[in-house]
Amino acid sequence: MKKFTKRLSIIYGLLICTSISAQTENSSLTYHVELGATAGDGTYAPLWFTGNRYGLGSTNPNSGYLLAGISYEKQFKRGWRIEAGLDMAGGIHQAQDVFIHQIYSDFSWKMLTLSIGSKERPGFPLTKNTALSSGMMVEGPNTQPIPQIRGEIKEFLNVPGTKGWLAFKGHIAYGSFTDNGWQKDFVQPGQYFTKDVLYHSKSLMLRLGNKEKLPLEFEFGLLMATQFGGDRYLKLEDGSTENVLDMPDNLKAYWKAFFPQTGGSDTPEGEQVNVEGNMLGSWNFALNYYLGQWKFRAYLEHYFEDTSQMFWEYGRWKDGQIGLEITFPKNRWITSAVWEGLNTKDQTGPLLFDSFWGQFPEYQISADDNYYNHYIYGGWQHQGMGMGNPLLPGPAYNADHSISFRSNRVRAHHLGISGQPSPEWGYRMLISFARHWGTYDIPLDQQRKQFSSLYEATYTPKWAKGWSASAALGLDRGNYLGNSTGGMLTIRKTGVIF
Repeated sequence: MKKFTKRLSIIYGLLICTSISAQTENSSLTYHVELGATAGDGTYAPLWFTGNRYGLGSTNPNSGYLLAGISYEKQFKRGWRIEAGLDMAGGIHQAQDVFIHQIYSDFSWKMLTLSIGSKERPGFPLTKNTALSSGMMVEGPNTQPIPQIRGEIKEFLNVPGTKGWLAFKGHIAYGSFTDNGWQKDFVQPGQYFTKDVLYHSKSLMLRLGNKEKLPLEFEFGLLMATQFGGDRYLKLEDGSTENVLDMPDNLKAYWKAFFPQTGGSDTPEGEQVNVEGNMLGSWNFALNYYLGQWKFRAYLEHYFEDTSQMFWEYGRWKDGQIGLEITFPKNRWITSAVWEGLNTKDQTGPLLFDSFWGQFPEYQISADDNYYNHYIYGGWQHQGMGMGNPLLPGPAYNADHSISFRSNRVRAHHLGISGQPSPEWGYRMLISFARHWGTYDIPLDQQRKQFSSLYEATYTPKWAKGWSASAALGLDRGNYLGNSTGGMLTIRKTGVIF
């Protein structure tokens, strides 16, 4: 079967077709240009110069990028519409020198959308304030977009006959990771990496409540994601590579990614004793309360990488992220505030014994879940950045150049505040404190602590339509990623072509 990335070549034709559509009053074509630069000291850039920036940030303390793009939208009769976009970027001290950041075509009918290509997706299905949150547990804005074919209902859709008291949203997607070259260049001789790894995700979220009649809503649902297919390579001393494992990528593999199953005897070297591919996910819950112009939102994202954490096999859930967001009545000084607590320290316990490998087939303990790490795929990452929460730093931070998460046992607190003192001026602050223990298999030599912060002001002048500039100070202190102080300047220009 051909690789998924080749199948996505159809996007180029789709994008061109939509972009050359005739100009009408129901269509628009806009452009945007963004220039970003950071400078500072330390081994790495401050964490929030890099985290949750869709891969446009760099771990290097001195870096820059230039991004330019266009976006097209056309409305049709009977609820049909088309959206398309293309972003090109180039950078200094980035994961790639020149790259396509976004290229997509979205075909929508009413609430249903078919999205094809690479597109910035802030996190789904649990809604968070992406400007203030520390990030998503499974996947969010911390990496370059994954090219995919995705069917989704992006906003809650009321179920007929429930009078607005029950609504749902969800998606299903298949795609491909695009960091083959990065992994090969990053690892050192004697280390393993993967190529042509495939991607799958799916979700369903329900909402109970009608805020027009009762100011309370409850949301709950499930998100699951999988790495599957691809090949595993060993980098040799002379820089060449050796293919050591070829994972299945046929139609049966796609089905097993959708409905997790064991690899079975037809899998190379008996691979995938538990489920085929690297499967992970989260249970998601949120409670919204509306009080006049105030809004209070509490949420829980329970992360899992094993059925033991997915179904309470060993007791109550201990790992995940809890959060509280407050949206304030309109005022000059504060618009929103977010607090989040993160725990990944338990992982069901330190012991993993799978009967497949042992001499006692009647016993099995499904612990030591080793979040974000996998013995074949290395880590739940893309181009060195974790697919999930950046408070668990990805492989790009590894001095030994391994494709793994050096510390996935973490406890953290995070605070985000934003405000709009005037129509032209806005600000936000991100403050995080994390404690790291390493992994169960390779613990750190001692508990390590890391403080990370961002202080940013944005100016959008009325006299320069479409222009804005942001200046930020990043200040990190600790003995995990180290001390760093830096500044970031970002200049943006947007406009309408027609």
